[in-house]
Amino acid sequence: MTAQFSNGTSAGTENTGNEAFAGLALQDLPKSNNFTTSLPPDPKFKTPSDSDKASREDLGPRMVKGALYTYVRPEKTENPELLGISRNGMRDVGLKEGEEKTQDFKQLMAGNRILWDEATKTGTYPWAQCYGGQLGDGRAISLFESTNPSTRTRYELQLKGAGITPYSRFADGKAVLRSSIREFVVSEALNALCIPSTRALALTLTPNSRVRRERLEPGAIVARFAQSWIRIGTFDILRARGDRDLVRTLATYVTEHVFPGWLSLPSHLDPSQPIASTAISPPRSIPASTIQGSASIEENRFTRLYREIARRNALTVASWQAYAFTNGVLNTDNTSILGLSLDFGPFAFLDNFDPSYTPNHDDHALRYSYQNQPSIIWWNLVRLGESLGELIGAGSSVDDESFIKNGVSEEFAPELINRAQEVIPRVGEEYKAVFLAEYTRLMRARLGLISESESDFDSLFSKLLDTLEALELDFNHFFRRLSSVKLADLETESQRQDVASIFFHAEGITPPNITESVARTRLASWLLTWRDRVSIDWISRGESGDAEREAAMKSVNPKFIPRSWVLDEVIQRVEKGGEREVIGRVMAMAEKPFAEDWGGDHEEEERWCGDVPRQGRGLMCSCSS
Repeated sequence: MTAQFSNGTSAGTENTGNEAFAGLALQDLPKSNNFTTSLPPDPKFKTPSDSDKASREDLGPRMVKGALYTYVRPEKTENPELLGISRNGMRDVGLKEGEEKTQDFKQLMAGNRILWDEATKTGTYPWAQCYGGQLGDGRAISLFESTNPSTRTRYELQLKGAGITPYSRFADGKAVLRSSIREFVVSEALNALCIPSTRALALTLTPNSRVRRERLEPGAIVARFAQSWIRIGTFDILRARGDRDLVRTLATYVTEHVFPGWLSLPSHLDPSQPIASTAISPPRSIPASTIQGSASIEENRFTRLYREIARRNALTVASWQAYAFTNGVLNTDNTSILGLSLDFGPFAFLDNFDPSYTPNHDDHALRYSYQNQPSIIWWNLVRLGESLGELIGAGSSVDDESFIKNGVSEEFAPELINRAQEVIPRVGEEYKAVFLAEYTRLMRARLGLISESESDFDSLFSKLLDTLEALELDFNHFFRRLSSVKLADLETESQRQDVASIFFHAEGITPPNITESVARTRLASWLLTWRDRVSIDWISRGESGDAEREAAMKSVNPKFIPRSWVLDEVIQRVEKGGEREVIGRVMAMAEKPFAEDWGGDHEEEERWCGDVPRQGRGLMCSCSS
């Protein structure tokens, strides 16, 4: 249950061993329902039959307690139209090529078919997960879990926008085409960039469904999949309700059914050693019952689980920062226990490098701005620490019968609180160390560096980011264009100033208070530092060094990313112009972002990869979806 990426790119994506596997028909894919068989259901609909017999209206919004899900079937869709699939997604789930053409697939993706036989009480009945204090829009319905026979990776397949659930609050359970296209494309784009993410399998138009948001819009359903859809918000609601037994049950389920088990969790870090070195690759294989650390710490298995969740999220947010992806909304119910990017609302990749940028036009305080993402994710992890605080603070007493049955005694409370208050900040330091190590690794790779140097952060990374911000230059374009620069073209100041112009926008330098001469000089200074540093790693390879470096850099610096202006154009062409093929073309580019061309409409491809139109930079959008 730990693989996170497709094997469809050349960017260091992990090899899942799936290349030779031809795939299966939908009906032959191994299926399961571990979530619903392991966790407590909505007491109003304890069995699939209870829900199946209920009218669809009875499955609508209400408060659900003492449960983690409700059995609920999708609403029927009239005349659904399959708009697109992810070929990487189809392969990674384990479906054979061409399966998307079958009626079984199309009807399942539209919510018109479920894999349950009420007559025989066999199959898997759909369910909706409860999380986040019921603060979400409650429009995701999981159909089943499936295991790819080749990779042995299990995924939970889910429909977003397939109707109301008990967790919909005042929402309508629908999703608009606009936001569905955005999620469909960006899920696969992030995966192809090796950024941990939930995935997209299919996009279906619901032509007879008109959805009211700021305006009346066409509806759609995104079929998406992930190894787990459990979020920090799933724990939040249990803590808020004081459901301590269910917190323990859920934490145990996460470790034993989502993660590979208790032995997979990280060992206690030696406090006598620098955390920057011990946090990177800690030992594992610690038995579940083992208590580690001093009496004030007493790390039990739930502390190790908390640390694993923090570490995974540190790795993901480091990738966001290295590729300038901004989620736009990062509540606890938008934060995955697996460290997956998920629930894509007003997201965007930065165009010009602006640390204070937020794509969410309702985020006036810039809470979810690009530069705040690492601290916001840690804030959410502190909330998880509070939810697990009783288990963490219990230390070696976590399995005592009296603690399990009766909770925290008055005498034990001060010790438990003190321990939790000491452990959580220590996990914060581990989170910071893992984040910095991963961010540094990614930035070195993007700059074509092989070796490590302590001066890289200040002399290269920080100065580059300051320069990009001051000169209003495009973040991701800079790295891709730098990849093609020959070191021989940077030997003199004049050469470096000439090369500097390849990073300018089509209209030249845009800050009103900076001249082109000043911009060229500033970039030339950084290019000299980069040339000297990168030469250390590649000069020994002789004439082939430049070509090898360029190939290495282009394998991690995308030519294409789904920028907001590109997605807006695609949405307009599909929604207003009635186009269909454009979805397949943009998805093909998203799935292979490091390619030079994609064999489609060459003019369109180059335009989407070229300079961002001035009016298309730094776009913002609403959370309404």
